[in-house]
This record gives sequence, structure tokens and C-alpha cells, in this order.
Amino acid sequence: MLQYYLFFPILCIPFLILIKWPSTVIKQKNLPPSPPKWPILGNLHQLGLYPHRYLHSLAQSYGPLITPALIASSADVAREIMKNNDLVFSDRVKLSITDKLLYEGKDLSTAPYGEYWRQMRSICVLQLLSNKRVQAFRSVREEEVAILVRKIKESSVSACPVNLSEVFASLTNDVVCRVALGRKYSDGEQGRKFKELLGEFSILLGSYSIGDFIPWLSWVNSLTGFDARVEKVAKEFDEFLDGVVEEHVNDRKQRNNIPDQVDRDGHEKDLVDVLLQLQMDDMASFPLTNHSIKAIILDMFAAGTDTTYTVLEWAMSALIKHPRVMKELQNEIRQTTLNKSKITEADLQKMPYLKAVMKETLRLYPPIPLLVPRKSTQDVKIKGYDIAAGTVVFTNAWAIGRDPEVWDQPEEFRPERFLNTSVDFKGHDFQLIPFGAGRRGCPGISFAIATNELLLANLVNLFDWTLPGGASVDDLDMNECSGFTSHRKAPLIAVATSGFLNGVRWQ
Repeated sequence: MLQYYLFFPILCIPFLILIKWPSTVIKQKNLPPSPPKWPILGNLHQLGLYPHRYLHSLAQSYGPLITPALIASSADVAREIMKNNDLVFSDRVKLSITDKLLYEGKDLSTAPYGEYWRQMRSICVLQLLSNKRVQAFRSVREEEVAILVRKIKESSVSACPVNLSEVFASLTNDVVCRVALGRKYSDGEQGRKFKELLGEFSILLGSYSIGDFIPWLSWVNSLTGFDARVEKVAKEFDEFLDGVVEEHVNDRKQRNNIPDQVDRDGHEKDLVDVLLQLQMDDMASFPLTNHSIKAIILDMFAAGTDTTYTVLEWAMSALIKHPRVMKELQNEIRQTTLNKSKITEADLQKMPYLKAVMKETLRLYPPIPLLVPRKSTQDVKIKGYDIAAGTVVFTNAWAIGRDPEVWDQPEEFRPERFLNTSVDFKGHDFQLIPFGAGRRGCPGISFAIATNELLLANLVNLFDWTLPGGASVDDLDMNECSGFTSHRKAPLIAVATSGFLNGVRWQ
């Protein structure tokens, strides 16, 4: 859905920075190299639909550090930015769209660096996304995966093709809704409207307002109706979340003497419950307003649905494209679980090849290829170059994951490369940073990976997969669409064949 932008993707920002902040570049003494550019437009005319690919090609000629915005395309430079100078590069770029959609930076992802952001991150890490909380919602993930598996089984009986892109999006949305809001919003007319609203929200969040970078062209957004779209989605989502919060407040009034982490039915409290409890107990070091609560919930949808199902899309695509890897993974899962028809999260710890497949997917197909941009708060030197305060930084995780200086045969999908190494994607190994690193690294990694591994293991264990119409795996389109999140250009359609016959595993 993100491919249907009306405007250039947000990833054009590096080439527009020069327009708004020319003094930043002019005042530098020893600047990183920059490719030739046109007046006003800079390199925008060369950018194309896939900025991460174009920037990767520039890095081959100009090195891993490029201006006018700072483009980091190697693990060494990423380490300099996200570890050695993490504090300096911990701010965010202020954009009008994210301001309108995310309550003027009241969320965690776009909040400017400072005390408010530190408190919000503490709440998210300790109260919402800790390992304990992630494990507390294990039953939700397992239930939703079981529901999806049953639907695929029904399709496999008649050999009907399955739109895996669609079912992955639905699953991640249902999981996040149950964890964050307490129930699903996917059924009936209400579900249809919510799905449309969430889709429009994701599209707009991945767009940009030209007025942020060329103020004298800000009238274009009004003329095209773009500003009206943003206002409409912001208003509708705000009204929806107001209803959710009000529902939870009324529900709390009916509870008495219930333990902090469970509801009246003995189930784990959802994230809105936890935030309202913090608000009532005044546990934060700042006023936790309803706007802050709603902004955090929106972060959960922005980061917990779109990027999560994107990884699932690419993992299944790569497995179908590489039958040898698929067979190797199936053998591990089926031998480990001894033909169990249902895999639980407890089984996943005994599957190193599954984890290697996930790492290899994230290396080749990071969900946000250029990560979320950072901004420097003071003058600093990086690799001997002068970088001024206010410089916007993009880290090309896609290019780093394909760097031949780091990876052997980087374009090949070979999960075996991760079997005898401790390299992981949690922000400590800068050759693999699909979720960022340092202070601004994604705090929801454990939540996303738990869902992805569980679903992938069950789908590969229970079914064998082919392309519809007898198509060869060589015909599988692996092209990506343009946008902030790197989805498949075409939905992933596949046919599932049951791996069991009369209760016995097919050999």
C-alpha cells in the first residue's frame, strides 16, 4: 500500500537539506565529498524511485560518507555516528506531517532529544516493551498465528493461492491491536474503516511536505489537497483513540482491587491500561497527558505493523525463491518438533537455522533501508571531516548489509553465514543494523522478532509452498516498491500444500 504516494518519499530529504540549510554546508572547512549537483535541485533529479540504491552507487564512487546531508554507507561510519558520537546525533528532524500525525513530537520516534524523550523511552522500555512484557503477550501471538494457520489450511484443501502479503499485514495488525488496545479492530464495517484509516496513516507518514524544505512552495500542498488529507487522518485517528481511551477509563471504573498487570478476567493488561495506570499514579517525571498516551499508541502501529509484516514478506519470498534454504529450514523445524502440528515460542530457542534465516532476511531486506534520519546537535568531526550542528544524517542500512568489504558474496541469500558467528541485529554489530542502534535504536525489536519467528516457523513446518500456476521460482518477482518502508512491489502470492497426510508427515 505504501507504493501509492502522491509525493516523493521522505527519503528525498537528503537532497533537499541543501535548500533549507545552505549555511550548514558553506561554513564547513573540510567537508565530506559530494557528487556534482544542480543549483536549487541539488541531486534530486538523479534520485529515482529507490534512494537507498542510488546512494549506495554514489558510495562506490565517493566513499562511505557523503554530503550535503550526511549519508553513512559503511559499518565503520555507522559506528562513529551511533556509538562513538551517539549523543551528538540523537536529535530528530522536525517535519510538519509527523507533527500533525504524532501530536507534535509527543511520541517516542520523532520526539526531539531531551528530558521528555528520555522519560518516554524509559516508559516504553520498562513498562511496554521489556522482555517480561513481551513474554506476557505470548498467548496473544500464539492464538493469532493459530487463527491464520487455520485459514491457510482451508485454502490448501482446494489449492487456492494465498495472498501472503495481505494475511501478514492482517496478522500483525491484529496482534498489535490486541496488545495495545485490548481487542481486534478487523471485523465488519468497523474493521474495514480502521484498516483504511491505518493504511492512509502509513502512506502519509512515509510522505513529506514540500513546504518543510522549500517554504515558498508550501502552497502546493493546499492546492493538491495533501494538507487536507493529513488533517483528515489526524482528526479521525484522534477521535478513534479518544474512544479507545474513554472505553478503557470506563472499564477501569468497574474494576476494584485487581493486580497491576492483569484485567478483571485475569488476562494481561493491554498497553493503554498500563499507560493509564502510570498517568493515574503520576509515576512519570512529567505530566503524562492523553496526547502522550495516544502518540505512544500510534508509534506502536507505525513501528509494530508495517515494518513487521514487511520482514515476513521478504523472508517468505526468499525461502520460496531458494528451495534449498526452505528445505533446510523445514528439516530443522520438523526434526526439532518431532512432527508437532503446532509450534510454540518455547520451541523457537532450539532452531538456530530459523534465527539465521531471519538475520539473513534483515541483512538483505531491512524494512527501513535508510533508517529514520537523525540530526546533529553540535559541531563534530567524523572520519576527519567537519560536520556542523544541525546536519541531517541518513544511515544506509541496505548498503551496509551488502558491503563486500564485510560480507562474502553479499548478494546471495545464504543464512549459513550466521550459524557460526555471534553477529546479531540488536544494535551492537554495526554491519547489521536494520533497527538502528544507540539511543535512537528501535526498542521494539524483541516484540517484532517474536511474532516473525513464530509465524514463519509454523508456516514452514505445516505447509510446503509453491508458486501459483506451476510458475518456476526463477519467475518470482523480487522487486521492491518505493517508499519509507521497503515492501515488495507485487504482493506475495503462493499455494500451500499440507505437510500432513492422515496424520503423518509427508516425506
